[in-house]
Amino acid sequence: MTRKALVAMTVLACAMAISTACQSDEVAVDRTPLPTVAAPPYLCDHIPLKAVELMTGVRNPLVRGYFDFTISGGLGAGGCAVYQREGERLKVLQVDLTPGGDKGDVEEMLGDGATPLPEILPGVTGYYFRRASGEDNAAFSTLVRGKAEINIQLEIGAEGRDNAADVLALMKLIAPKLLTDASAPSAKTETSPTPKD
Repeated sequence: MTRKALVAMTVLACAMAISTACQSDEVAVDRTPLPTVAAPPYLCDHIPLKAVELMTGVRNPLVRGYFDFTISGGLGAGGCAVYQREGERLKVLQVDLTPGGDKGDVEEMLGDGATPLPEILPGVTGYYFRRASGEDNAAFSTLVRGKAEINIQLEIGAEGRDNAADVLALMKLIAPKLLTDASAPSAKTETSPTPKD
């Protein structure tokens, strides 16, 4: 074997070793779809941990918050904030339930280009979108039924995932748990006035 051939093979072997070492350091993106059924364990008693871990890429996150369904005439209110466990402990996800829902705000966002939510429950309207700049893979969703409103703010989403689809999937999982009967459309129907003789 000539000296040139030996040097070329050595360089090639080193390049392959470096390439393999670099690839082993990369973390593969978990593109597993979010679950379609909410299952324990839950964060803040209502948000499936598995879904949060997939959409944020954060395992065993720090969590702060709760929901109280005894206030606001039974509509409930509260929030759940999810943080990275390492480093600066940045907030990656915020879910809020408020008794101040306004369909007009939803219509405005839809007019600005947000994607409408499918009918998750009867009488709901909402939207979802991904931040146009792509910064931090952020995505957002809002759902309104009556005066109840759920907001999902994925502040830092897992890279390589469809972050807008993730907030939609999370909304499908949590809306049936967070929206109480108090927010349901009234079953009463208007009666026709009685004709006068």
